[in-house]
Order: sequence, then C-alpha cells, then structure tokens
Amino acid sequence: MKSKYFTSGLLLLIFGCVQGQKINNYNLVGLLSSNRILVTTQSETSVLRNDKSGAIRTVNTVWFKDIRFKEGVIDLDLRGKDEFLKSFLGIAFHGIDSTTFDVLYFRPFNFRHSDTARRHWAVQYMSLPDHDFMKLRKQHPLVYESAVAPVPNPNDWFHATIVIRGGMIQVYVNHSASPSLEVHLLNDWKDGMLGLFSDGFRSDFANLSIRTQ
Repeated sequence: MKSKYFTSGLLLLIFGCVQGQKINNYNLVGLLSSNRILVTTQSETSVLRNDKSGAIRTVNTVWFKDIRFKEGVIDLDLRGKDEFLKSFLGIAFHGIDSTTFDVLYFRPFNFRHSDTARRHWAVQYMSLPDHDFMKLRKQHPLVYESAVAPVPNPNDWFHATIVIRGGMIQVYVNHSASPSLEVHLLNDWKDGMLGLFSDGFRSDFANLSIRTQ
C-alpha cells in the first residue's frame, strides 16, 4: 500500500542514523534463559537449535518481563508457515494485561495465496479487545490489513520494521522503502508491555531491536 504520509525524513529515521537515537538489541535466547520472558502453562517457548542465531519458537503470546514500549521503531525477524489458517505471528505492544493490548501481526499463508483477494489479508493491525480483526474487516475493509511487498516466501524467515510514533503505525517488510501498511492507532495508549504475538500456532522469532529517541 503506497503511503501518503511517507516522506524522505521518515526513511532517514528508519534506515539511517538519527542523532540522539537509543538502540537496544535483544538476544531472545538470552532473554529466555535469564527468565526475562514470561512463560506460562498456556505458552510453549523453546530455543531453536541449529537455526538462526538467537532464535526462539513460541506457541501463544509471551510477554517480556522488563521491556516496556512507548514509541519508536521495532525490528525483528519472523518465520511462520504456509498452512492455511495456522500461522499468525507478530508483535504485541502497549499491553495493559494479557487481554488488552495492540498487535501487529502477519498471516504468512496469505502472502502468496492462490486467491488474490486473500493476499490483501497478509498483515493486520488490531487493538484488543474492542477492535478485533473481524470487526475492523467488516467496518473498515482493507484499511487495517493489507498485502505485503516485497512478498516473502511464507515458509522462510522475513524481516519486519514496525514504526509506532505520533499516533501512527507503519510496517515495512524485508527492508522495503515503502510501507506495506500505514494506519492511525485505534486508541490513545502511550505505554505498556511488549510481547511476541502468536495466536495458538508455532511461531519463530529472532533479532529483536528497539530504537527510541
């Protein structure tokens, strides 16, 4: 989706060096081994051996114990699978509790779906519990979800850059200069918990980085 808000200044912010910027890089295996990821009986979280360095696998959403997020740029690598309705993964942010949070997530099985209409349901922003994907799709079709470009292999690792700033969220895939999705946030939450979103199926994550001013 071509953005009317996209500017060269934003491009510099995301991909260049900005004076005063703070960058935190996180090794997810290290966070898991040091008990900085909240693992519950509902979540299955494990280290990915012989794969991407620092990668973990989780089933269901897990939250970081001591990482809170206000606004900035989130970078991470993700890998789902090309299995219909069995791959939903992304970032949960501005979490108030385990049921009240914003989320940006991908549906890899729609990346290259034979039904071209479904490709427009590849990346989604929603705000739970009041604005779930079904309500947004019904009331605002193809506003809060979109196709992704460039289109990754749905079974391979891909990179996401998620910019949350000034009441907006913008999502860039595989270092593209143009956002796949850009919308206004659905609430005025300014701060909250950060987590790895996985809706009940196997989801892989690595190389989490957060840039803030």
